[in-house]
Amino acid sequence: MQKFTTLLAAALLIGGTAFAQDSEKKDNEKKVPNGWHLLDREKDGFYGISLDKAYEHIKSKNLKSRKILVAVIDSGIDTLHEDLKPVMWTNKKEIPGNGIDDDKNGYVDDIHGWNFIGGKDGRNVKEDSYEGARVYHKLRPTWEGKEVDEDKLSPAEKESYKTYLRAKEKTVGGVSQEEVGFIKQIFPKFLKGDSVLRKETGKEEYTGEDLKALTPTDSDAKMARSFLLNISKANNSYDISNQQIIDEFNGQMRKADAATNPPKEYRKDIVGDNENDINDRSYGNNDIMASTPFHGTHCAGIIAAARNNGKGMDGVADNVEIMMLRAVPDGDEHDKDIALAIRYAVDNGAKIISMSFGKDFSPEKEWVDDAFRYAEKKGVLLVHAAGNDAKNIDSAFNFPNPVYANGKGRASNVITVGASGDDLNGGLTASFSNYGKSEVDVFAPGVGIYSTIPGGTTYGNSNGTSMACPVVSGIAALIMQHYPTLTPQQVKYAIEKSTVAPKDKVKKPGTDDLVEMSEISKSGGIVNAYEALKLAGTLAQEKQKQNLPKSKIKKSKLG
Repeated sequence: MQKFTTLLAAALLIGGTAFAQDSEKKDNEKKVPNGWHLLDREKDGFYGISLDKAYEHIKSKNLKSRKILVAVIDSGIDTLHEDLKPVMWTNKKEIPGNGIDDDKNGYVDDIHGWNFIGGKDGRNVKEDSYEGARVYHKLRPTWEGKEVDEDKLSPAEKESYKTYLRAKEKTVGGVSQEEVGFIKQIFPKFLKGDSVLRKETGKEEYTGEDLKALTPTDSDAKMARSFLLNISKANNSYDISNQQIIDEFNGQMRKADAATNPPKEYRKDIVGDNENDINDRSYGNNDIMASTPFHGTHCAGIIAAARNNGKGMDGVADNVEIMMLRAVPDGDEHDKDIALAIRYAVDNGAKIISMSFGKDFSPEKEWVDDAFRYAEKKGVLLVHAAGNDAKNIDSAFNFPNPVYANGKGRASNVITVGASGDDLNGGLTASFSNYGKSEVDVFAPGVGIYSTIPGGTTYGNSNGTSMACPVVSGIAALIMQHYPTLTPQQVKYAIEKSTVAPKDKVKKPGTDDLVEMSEISKSGGIVNAYEALKLAGTLAQEKQKQNLPKSKIKKSKLG
């Protein structure tokens, strides 16, 4: 699962000062406003997507709209949130709560979507291992300690051996001894202070925002407060919570443990299906909120939080329904769950699938590829987050991706999205964003994005290509609802070709090197809803002309 800017990396950067002092600035620097990602550069001064201009264009052209269903494959969603309840998809073929599979699709009471990492007994997968560790320990008995002459290996064996070496490097060297030592030193102190802060805030899950005005007297609580506030500052978001820090540290310790021990089979113990059989599909449950809805709630709100209702914030697209497919744990998702979630979305009418997750290994990529082909055949657009490792995915492994594992082409219905920002929140490219001249199609706002978070009436900021991905999904929905004759490929074309290239060079993510944005993405620009709609309108007009019936009137001899 792709996270916001890695907390551990930020913590290591802060180092010994994390507990020593609170470095939060109390200055009057101008900051980007909530919802900056929707604004217009010329009018508002921020590198947003010009959404108001897009809606003005829609109104001026008197464009009619039809409802669009967007599936979000993620960690879950707060189905009771005030800004999401009005836009939740409802499966009208199911009778809620009767315990019967009314529509005979294999999923009982799938009212708003489905949870592919839940058990029939109501339990749900919260945390999971990392795919690199799963692959390493699966292949370890075959290759560990053996002298290998690659020239004598079959193509399949050679691929297996290379994957093993890569997984070993990722797993055994995944978390350094310095990082393990840091966690073992810091984590117990944080947990002590955390227990005090939970009592003082009156919340089991609190954020950096909650701690700004709090002045605890307990020494452990003081240190934990400083730590969370410093992490918040490093990530440019005071909506990072104590639970997110705890989950991140637990995840890093699971990674460290996997260097010597096979990872626990979290999913198997709960879900109970045959994970090696893609045709074993009737598993999971209908609890799409579960206990980990932060990430999915935030992404769903970016796409389609109810507009103009005077509450919280506005999503990019109106007239949209959100289908939640829970398949992403705190850890790495499993290929089978992703493949079947895509198929579920397609079979139930989704036209766009938003996918803010990713990993370094994909042992059953063929299953995901087949699901991509299925979506392509059925006219469904897939929007995927590029990832948050500041790496070039033209050469680095990053899954899922549109390149088919069998080497025979690539999916044409996939948009891969990097994260952009604004000069006031770190620059036009997010320092954490993956990039690639060939494999990252566009950049979209992904720093300090304000959206819905669990709590019913709660909102906050988060960072990541995970946030940039639903921005693009929202723009795609805006296009599709007004130009329903366009194919996913044409919608992708409209979004890519209408991007706005920065006037100046930008930082290559993870470095201080200045490059043209065309060197780190295919389109060379940042998405713009207004420009994309205009181009989509031109494409729709051209398509209409091509589809006009030919005249049956025969010419006379006079012409």
